[in-house]
Amino acid sequence: MKNILYILLISIFIFSCASPKKESAVLWSQKMVESHGLRDFYCNRHFQGKLDTTGWDYVSGLVALSVLKAWEQYPEKMEYYQSVKQFADNCINEDGTSIISKNGKSALRPSNIDDLPAGRVFFTLYKHEISKGNKKDAARYKNALDLIRNTLKFNHSRIGDSLPGAGGFFHKAIYPNQMWLDGLYMGSPVYAEWESTFGKDDKLEYLSSWDDIVLQFKTIHQKTYNKDVQLNYHAWSALPTDSNSFWSNLQEPYLGCSKEFWARGMGWYFAALVDVLEYMPNDHKDYDYMKEITNQVAAGLKRWQDNETGLWYQLLQYDSSVHADGVGDIINGVAHNVGDASNYLESSASSIFTYAFFKGVRLGVLNQSEYLPVAKKAYQGLLDNFIVAKDDKIDIIQSCASAGLGPAKDLSRTGTINYYLAGKDVGLAENEGKSIGTFILASLEYEKLN
Repeated sequence: MKNILYILLISIFIFSCASPKKESAVLWSQKMVESHGLRDFYCNRHFQGKLDTTGWDYVSGLVALSVLKAWEQYPEKMEYYQSVKQFADNCINEDGTSIISKNGKSALRPSNIDDLPAGRVFFTLYKHEISKGNKKDAARYKNALDLIRNTLKFNHSRIGDSLPGAGGFFHKAIYPNQMWLDGLYMGSPVYAEWESTFGKDDKLEYLSSWDDIVLQFKTIHQKTYNKDVQLNYHAWSALPTDSNSFWSNLQEPYLGCSKEFWARGMGWYFAALVDVLEYMPNDHKDYDYMKEITNQVAAGLKRWQDNETGLWYQLLQYDSSVHADGVGDIINGVAHNVGDASNYLESSASSIFTYAFFKGVRLGVLNQSEYLPVAKKAYQGLLDNFIVAKDDKIDIIQSCASAGLGPAKDLSRTGTINYYLAGKDVGLAENEGKSIGTFILASLEYEKLN
């Protein structure tokens, strides 16, 4: 009996001393907010010392939104709210009718869809300041939201009536007649939440706006979805012969599409779908269509989820055996994107996929029995592969710094395998805001389950 007891005690001791896996019961959302959400992160390689002093940008806006969502879930953390409020107050003028950059100019550049999503923080700020009786600040935030929505709906350049995809928003003025998956996240959720919050009194315009929102998804999905691979190409050009669209496919059936399936582009798209469906009236004639394409995206991502880690690669349809070819992309006799870097598991895309799977299940858009296991496996994969403890903080590693396509003045952004793995702007980054924000959002969704 003593021998059995001795063996049992030794076994308990050995087990307790073993290196533990990161426990998902920890509130990782708060750990990331306090490690990097409030301070010390990168926006496209530009270091930001504090959230409340950074400027207007879609990356800093994503971090701010995730911190604000963390405050909504954990309202005792008032420092989260105050930091985001200060970020917002630094970026608008006295009455909220102008959004300003650090250099004092307008932060809403003409037809630049990336300039809009940071405005999503104003909804929660508006509602909270109203509840406190602070009408002055609430009015400022409402004015800023009106400016953003109206800038997109009425002033943003669109694909013309004579071209396929008429009515689709340009990604940016420097990318004429192009729609990118990224742009669906940058424009549609803030547009949808505005309509849900402020647009219901004018029923005709409300319905028209929702038709407009759905049009963006219909266009991008019909043009970029490859049913065989079950993924969407990163971008599409309605005018593929334009010099700014030199990266486009010139052959049917994917005329105008870029060449590869980039993970974070798919992540922005997946998140845009679930974020818009959160606000979309379920009696809208296209509500079921939006659910259908959300499920198509989810099925494709489930198919390409890495079996071992539960994560996703930078280029979704390949594993680490694929690499840049060492020769590069030769354009006009010049070699671009020369290198031999391998495809890799990428943290920002894996985080935002995890978020969207969890949220889609929570909203009832995705089947729980099919997709909750996908999300849970992915979340554990994030903790095991990308989260690194460092003193009293955690870091998140292995994020693609940035990626894009063209324009004509930058022929290196080809959209090829070489580009996404060896491009000059595509390298790996640590504590990048696009990974920090998406990891916080994924963590919050996970924590809602427990």
